[in-house]
Amino acid sequence: MHSTEDRKTDMQTNTDMHSINVVGELKTEQQKQIISQDALDFLNALVTKFSGPLQQALDLRHQRQAEFDAGELPNFRADTQAIRDDKSWKVAAIPTVLQDRRVEITGPVDRKMVINALNSGAKVFMCCFEDASSPTWENMIDGQVNLKDANAGVISYFDEKKGKQYDLVASPAQLLARPRGLHLPEKHIQYQGQPIAGCLMDFALYFFHNYQTRAAKGEGVYFYIPKLESMEEAQWWDDVFRFTEEYFDVKIGSIRATVLVETLPAVFQMEEILYAMRDHIVAMNCGRWDYIFSYIKTLKNHKDRILPDRHSVGMDKPFLNAYSQLLVKTCHARGALAMGGMSAFIPNSDPDVMQQVLTKVEEDKNRESNNGHDGTWVAHPKLVNVAMDIFNKKLGGNVNQVDFDSSYVGEITAQQLLEPCQGPRNEEGLRKNIRIALYYIESWISGVGCVPIYGLMEDAATAEISRASIWQWIKHGVQLDDGQVVTEAYFRTLLAEELNTIKQEVGEQRYAQGRFEETAKMFDTLSTQDDFAEFLTLPSYPLLC
Repeated sequence: MHSTEDRKTDMQTNTDMHSINVVGELKTEQQKQIISQDALDFLNALVTKFSGPLQQALDLRHQRQAEFDAGELPNFRADTQAIRDDKSWKVAAIPTVLQDRRVEITGPVDRKMVINALNSGAKVFMCCFEDASSPTWENMIDGQVNLKDANAGVISYFDEKKGKQYDLVASPAQLLARPRGLHLPEKHIQYQGQPIAGCLMDFALYFFHNYQTRAAKGEGVYFYIPKLESMEEAQWWDDVFRFTEEYFDVKIGSIRATVLVETLPAVFQMEEILYAMRDHIVAMNCGRWDYIFSYIKTLKNHKDRILPDRHSVGMDKPFLNAYSQLLVKTCHARGALAMGGMSAFIPNSDPDVMQQVLTKVEEDKNRESNNGHDGTWVAHPKLVNVAMDIFNKKLGGNVNQVDFDSSYVGEITAQQLLEPCQGPRNEEGLRKNIRIALYYIESWISGVGCVPIYGLMEDAATAEISRASIWQWIKHGVQLDDGQVVTEAYFRTLLAEELNTIKQEVGEQRYAQGRFEETAKMFDTLSTQDDFAEFLTLPSYPLLC
């Protein structure tokens, strides 16, 4: 490991223009400890070395999207055929503590939620700095405090409103951290006068403050990596991992990653991503909601690839089932785990509704286990046992299904992965999309990134589906089932009416105190402008409270 003095010497060779600058306020002693000088030295080293290559990777992403916009369809790469044809290579052996992941729970970096998730009985808790958290400066820094305390086993919380104490159980879930996507900035730390990449901040601070604590327990530092679109982006992350391991003089493979396959371009490069990260990757995950959003975004100009209402697009649809089966087949062939996706349902106090929730969750988890997935995700602690029972039965005495025989699947083609599905296109679904997007974006810019809405746990991914679908329906003048054509004028009529519905639902006081009208104006722009916004979180980020 570099000594502090070595790092200071290295830093002296840089001018101020080549050093990062913290402009965010640090209010507590715990926050100041997170942004220590040694932590900043490491973050500065990462930002200096990897900001340029990151921009190159993002430029390549945008170049490919321009080709899709011009009419090209995603496909398996010809220039990497040799990687796919070579059946001899495998990913590095999976650490014992990561071999059993039959049920994982996800959630934001909020302190009480971190404790509840770790105590949920799930095998893994994926703590999310990304889609489930609104990236306010306070959320991002306090999230690091919470995870540092969680790894040290000293996290606790007292809820003054409920008069309830929350403490960690003796054997909590295994903790994995998800940094922000490659595209998201962090404006409170700057490099050469510009915001740094949020993913580098999240990764650097989490690794720096936890690698020694985890090593003392015989464990590495484990991450979930979101929204990759290419082998090149995977290679960028692998280079970051390797640099970090060398910087701190820890063995290669101390960092282990699970990659979310949640973009349409990535599903065509799964073997390449595994290959690029073969010393560090342990699993891939079907990030289904982002994947549906990415399908719409990637093929937004293709009038023959328009999806129906989002609430009718489930994993039982052929193109999504093919995605699940291909991920299982690909991962297992290379020795990696294949994780299933998120059930966004949450418990309901109405017994009849709750039974419907349980039925839907059971159907989803049975489908995943039968497809050969090694584990799955749930959004609420009360659904852990439902999923656990299904995977316990499927796995028997095994810890995973790496030996699952996927030969029955046969070859999965680009045509199968790109084939749109049928379903309703009606005013009711359009109205619900508008209302959900308004509720979620208003919450996000107010600092809350994980929101229960109409029986589902909504995060940025599900809100993205709503607004992307609306943009595409307007662009192509989609005709609803009743013959109504979706136009800007029609959308704006519904938008005004749904804003009034929200006002009635939340009440005058909450509406007046909230930011719904501000949200509606931005949502109007996002839905009707000629250029599709890559992510709604980018134009929303400057509006964060």
